[in-house]
Amino acid sequence: MIATVMCTSPAMAHNGTGLAGGFVSGFRHPFTGMDHLLAMVAVGVWGAFLGRPLIYLLPIIFPLMMVGGAMLGMTGVSLPPVEIGIALSVMGLGGCIALAWRAPVWMAVAVIAIFALFHGYAHGMELPSAADPIGYSSGFVLATGLLHVAGVGVGLFTARPGGLIATRVLGGGIGLTGIWFLTMAVGR
Repeated sequence: MIATVMCTSPAMAHNGTGLAGGFVSGFRHPFTGMDHLLAMVAVGVWGAFLGRPLIYLLPIIFPLMMVGGAMLGMTGVSLPPVEIGIALSVMGLGGCIALAWRAPVWMAVAVIAIFALFHGYAHGMELPSAADPIGYSSGFVLATGLLHVAGVGVGLFTARPGGLIATRVLGGGIGLTGIWFLTMAVGR
């Protein structure tokens, strides 16, 4: 996991200039942007930490709301600065894990839904100029779901001896990385 993070870069390239088209391009994108990769894994980790029903709900709600955010971006609806929202999602999700926050179901769903809107919006602004927007979106959503599942797998280690501490440390690292993303986004 650490090697993957070190080999990726923040996806702070959401500039509305268009995307390469196709399923493979969409599938690859979440693995090449550290902000998206960390947020998606964190959704799964936090869901696993919270248990039922959120272990299932969060990884379903995020992609659905991400599609909603993409629609907002494609139609030109204005949101607050998107890169700041994405950075806050990484910082916030990492913080939820690090602090072992047991949010009520409705609040965890609301947090995930808001963060997902920003992630989807960033790509929705770019989708209309993609060569194959349907293929790209399909690949992107599938990869996002797989990263959620990977996060759930990591989160299940909380039940093992020392697992809660390790998971919370991981969450702290994700949160600190989110702070770094935030300083980059604000500095633009």
